[in-house]
Amino acid sequence: MPDMSASLALTHLVPLAKEVDENKVTPGVLGFIVFAVMALAVWGLMKSMNRHMGKVTFEQDPEEKAAGSAGAERTGSGSGGKAAPAKG
Repeated sequence: MPDMSASLALTHLVPLAKEVDENKVTPGVLGFIVFAVMALAVWGLMKSMNRHMGKVTFEQDPEEKAAGSAGAERTGSGSGGKAAPAKG
């Protein structure tokens, strides 16, 4: 029965659509809804990125600093080329 309520709503909106100038093209309600959904999605992604960037540590561990300043190279035999997960 949801189809009947949608068609009933459309029959009430059709007379309102005739009052609009037919030569004028506007995005309408659907355009606003799509824009609002996209804005909310971008806001959510930015909030998530901010949380994830807050977890990143930008300073090296003291033992890595000492190994890096001594000129020792890591052979890669332990980590397999993957970065270690952040602590905390």
